[in-house]
Amino acid sequence: MKPGTMAPESISGLEAWRRAELPAPPVARGVGLLGVIGPGTIILGVSIGSGEWLLGPAAFVKHGLALLWVTLVAAIFQTILNTELMRYTLYTGEPALTGFMRTRPRAGFWAGVYALLFFVQVGWPGWAGTAAGAVFFLGTGRLATPADAGAVYVIGAASLLLCVVVLLFGGRIERTLEILNWVLVVGILGGLLVLCALMAPAEGWWGALAGFFAYDTRTQSFSLFPVAADWALLGALAAYSGAGGVINLMLSNWARDKGFGMAQLAGYIPTAIGGGQVKLAHTGTVFEPCAENLRRWRAWWRVIVLDQWGVFFCGALLGMALPAILYTSFIAAGTDIRGLAVASELAGAMAEQRGAWLATAVAVVSVWVLLKTQLDILDGLVRAVTDILWTGSRTLREWRGGDVRWVYYPLLGLAAAWGLVALRLTQPMQLLVLGANIGGVAGVISALHILRVNTTLLPRELRPPMWRRVALVAMAVFYGFFVVLWLNSLWPAATW
Repeated sequence: MKPGTMAPESISGLEAWRRAELPAPPVARGVGLLGVIGPGTIILGVSIGSGEWLLGPAAFVKHGLALLWVTLVAAIFQTILNTELMRYTLYTGEPALTGFMRTRPRAGFWAGVYALLFFVQVGWPGWAGTAAGAVFFLGTGRLATPADAGAVYVIGAASLLLCVVVLLFGGRIERTLEILNWVLVVGILGGLLVLCALMAPAEGWWGALAGFFAYDTRTQSFSLFPVAADWALLGALAAYSGAGGVINLMLSNWARDKGFGMAQLAGYIPTAIGGGQVKLAHTGTVFEPCAENLRRWRAWWRVIVLDQWGVFFCGALLGMALPAILYTSFIAAGTDIRGLAVASELAGAMAEQRGAWLATAVAVVSVWVLLKTQLDILDGLVRAVTDILWTGSRTLREWRGGDVRWVYYPLLGLAAAWGLVALRLTQPMQLLVLGANIGGVAGVISALHILRVNTTLLPRELRPPMWRRVALVAMAVFYGFFVVLWLNSLWPAATW
């Protein structure tokens, strides 16, 4: 670059990158793999609690298992998107959100756009609200009805505040979430596999397998979409098959705190109690693509591939199929389960057919899955906004001696306060359906935006190959299709 010429990464007003050597990758073999991977486990845990445990079963019970093809396509696209988000973090040590802020027209514009997307998609504490329905079932032995809305609200509010308390402790917040999600992923998927093996008929297994290829075993025909489709529900299924929308963007923030690639030089967000003060870099550090750094890059890239294709992708398919098999085995086809008791519908059906003990176990699983998801979502929302503000505001970086906790925790308090209000607005499941469809909008924008970032700001040696570029465009088209049909269901074409 010529003297006096502005660096490409600074055209939007952010500081230029620093330079350093790419740190050596960790040893990724045997049991050591569990310590190397992590962000994929967190985002898989989130996906199990949103799409896989709630929205997916609601769609499959109403419309059939042939819709599992949507999950397969969405999981492929999201895994490609996730690896591209982490490509940027691996090279710069910055979250992908910072990369978006490095593009025109200016950093502040994109900060506002993505902060708004985060708020309208995951600012609604629907997971705490739906967990409350399962807690109510455990306490009363019956499904919640509209008359129980007050009790469900109190339980949901307490659940949300419990998540706030958990985020106060542990040292490194990302590590706390990683450990909890390993327990969730291994325990829940393992338990579901056992339940499906013992309780579900063979027809359910065959129906799920065929459904990944859009084949309906009930009608013995291929079926992409059902007649009289509920497009709000199908749009939500497409978005949350996997993670979805801004939840995918959270991945690179967790990868930064995990220390992937150049993020080892960036620092992380510590907990309020036991974390101590940690310096968090507000601008990235990059490396020259020399032979040694490229060798290390390839080793780091193998870690990302394992984290995303080995953990997230495989887990997303299994996490959607197993609950789908159970729900469709115990609940009559065509039933709409999107009420206050959505998280305990399966438990209620099992209580009638197999006994109270099994229903209690399933309800406990629902509570754990949904509260864990709310915890991840709450942290991801606050973490993303914290990173946006930390990158864009020198005043905040200098406040309280540069301790990022004085940004993160006030935002956490605001998010919790808003959540207590939002739980009063409508049924929690409606909040999740709304947020998921907004996630489809975010999926369109973020797929095209990371394509722009990774093909303009990264060195040519590190840019994505052509097939990945095509896949990101195809992802935008895929989610754009569902967004248009969702919007059309809200405002029919006759009124446009």
